[in-house]
Amino acid sequence: MLDTTTFVGLDVHTRSIKAVSLDVMTGEVRCVTFGYDAGAVAGWVRSVDPKARCVYESGVTGFDLQKRLSGLGVDCVVGAVSKMIKPSADRRRKNDRNDAEFLARMLSVGNVVEVWVPDDECEAARDLTRALEDARDDLSRSKQRLSKFLLRHGLVFDERTPTGRRKGNWTRAHWSWIESIRFAEGADNEALAYYVDAVRRAAEEKARLEGLVEGEARKPRWRRRVDSLRCLKGVDTATAADLVFEAGEFSRFRTLLASI
Repeated sequence: MLDTTTFVGLDVHTRSIKAVSLDVMTGEVRCVTFGYDAGAVAGWVRSVDPKARCVYESGVTGFDLQKRLSGLGVDCVVGAVSKMIKPSADRRRKNDRNDAEFLARMLSVGNVVEVWVPDDECEAARDLTRALEDARDDLSRSKQRLSKFLLRHGLVFDERTPTGRRKGNWTRAHWSWIESIRFAEGADNEALAYYVDAVRRAAEEKARLEGLVEGEARKPRWRRRVDSLRCLKGVDTATAADLVFEAGEFSRFRTLLASI
């Protein structure tokens, strides 16, 4: 049997939270709106039913509210938004109150697929690898902007080796070619200097974050699993760390060996 008869759906936004409680024994529904204040939500939930269970959908607000509510003694889970299948009629009358009540009713019948919530250390490690991915994207965009700037001026790197093979971009030879470029207009030279500096700064940030990820991967909690994944061909430390940090605990995947 359930420990509670009260279920609370939370529709969470950046600056507000709509809360709807459902008492399955009486059918009573209560609705209240808060700012993004876990303490206020926890106080209201306890006043309704100290044993109430809460749920909100996974999304951009992450796990912060769940952790705060749990720390205040409120039972709260995060539901997988991809598993929240709403009837067509509900989708046509979508608003915060209806969304929160829908979550409460789904939780009351055990139809919420709970998302695994990482602890603070795991979430911080995830953030680090995601920052590295952003740095890689920034470097790629910076290189593309520089290349397209030069292309607009009819400049394309085309040096070849003695055997006739074209030399690659972003090599020492390519950078020497870029550094030799001078435009007649000073504004163009200033633009070139900006694009070159952007590429170099992005490359430095990427290298710095790679070092931080490698340092995090050497921590006792992660090292064995990271080293195990690095035994696979083509898997470097950053890739292995990304997999390990995102998984958190491989043992939670029933079809995967927990010994990884």
